[in-house]
Amino acid sequence: MSYTGPDFDPPQPRRSPLRRPLTVAIAALVPGALLGWGVYAAVGGPDGGGGGTDRAAGERTSQAPSSDAAPSATGDAKAPTGASPSPTATARKPSASASKSAPAAASGPLRGKVVVIDPGHNPGNFRHTAEINRKVNVGTHWKECDTTGTATDAGWPEAKFTLDVAHRLRTLLEKQGATVKLTQDDDRSYGPCVDERARIGNEARADAAISIHADGSGAGNRGFHVILPGTVHDGAADTRAIVAPSAELGERVAGNFVRATGSAPSNYVGGGTGLVTRTDLGGLNLSTVPKVFIECGNMRDGADAALLTSGAWRQKAAQGMSEGIVSFLRG
Repeated sequence: MSYTGPDFDPPQPRRSPLRRPLTVAIAALVPGALLGWGVYAAVGGPDGGGGGTDRAAGERTSQAPSSDAAPSATGDAKAPTGASPSPTATARKPSASASKSAPAAASGPLRGKVVVIDPGHNPGNFRHTAEINRKVNVGTHWKECDTTGTATDAGWPEAKFTLDVAHRLRTLLEKQGATVKLTQDDDRSYGPCVDERARIGNEARADAAISIHADGSGAGNRGFHVILPGTVHDGAADTRAIVAPSAELGERVAGNFVRATGSAPSNYVGGGTGLVTRTDLGGLNLSTVPKVFIECGNMRDGADAALLTSGAWRQKAAQGMSEGIVSFLRG
C-alpha cells in the first residue's frame, strides 16, 4: 500500500503536552534505529538477507511467484472513491475469531483489558474480487470493501504476513493477561470489509486496536510507519474522541517498534518520525476506540522483504507492538 499522492496527510501537531516526553523518547530512539538501519542495508538484515530456514514458508525472495499467490495490489481498500454503491453481495457475519479469544491469563498487567488485532486483508480476498470491490460507506466517502493487499516480488502475500504477526502478537498480549480478539483468522472466505473491521473493535469496546499491514511502495522506499486517525466528523464518522489517545498509542507503538526491531522509520513518508496522520481510512474513521495502523515495512523493496519474510524478525515486530500496547494501556 503506497501512501504517496494527494491523499497523504502529514503528521499533525501534538495536541497535549502530556505526550511531549513520548515524542522526545521516539526522537531519542530514532538515531540508534538509523544506525541499525545502516547495518541492515550493508548485510541484508538480521539473517544476512539471503533467505534461510525461518523465511516465510521456506521461500526465498529470489524465487518466482507462485501461481496461487495473491496478486499484488497497491492500497488496502484505502484509496477514496467517491462513488455511490449498488451492492449486490455482502460479507459473511464475523466468525468466532472476531468475537472470542482464548482465555486470558489469570493475572497480568493487562487483566481486564481488551485488545482487537486486525490482520490486514484476508488470504482469500483474491478469489472474491467482486465482493471486495463493492463499495462501503467510511463516513467521508464510499470506497472498496477491501483489497487483496500487496506481496513480495517472490509472491508471498501481505495477508499471510499480517496473519502471522497477528498470531504472534496475540500470544504475547494474552501472556500479559489481555483478552484479545482478531477481526479475522483466515476462517472466512474474504473480508471483513473495512467498515466491519472497525465495528468489531467498537462492539468489543476495545481498550486499544491495531491494524497490521505491510506496504507496497517502490523499491528503495524502506522502513515502517504508524498511521494515526485525523479529526473527522462527517456522516457516520466521528474520530474526535479518539484522536488524542490514538496518537499516544501510535507514539508508544512506534518507539517500541524501533527498539525491538532496529528498523528505522520510513524514509518516504512521515518526515522521519514514523508517524503519519490520515483521514481517508475507514478502519480509523469509523472507530470509536483508540486505534492505529502499522505498515511494518515495504514488501516491494528487497532489503525490507528479507526482513518481513524472516520469522525471527516478525517475532521482533510483534514484540515491539506488544510492548507499545502494554505501555499505552498501563499509562
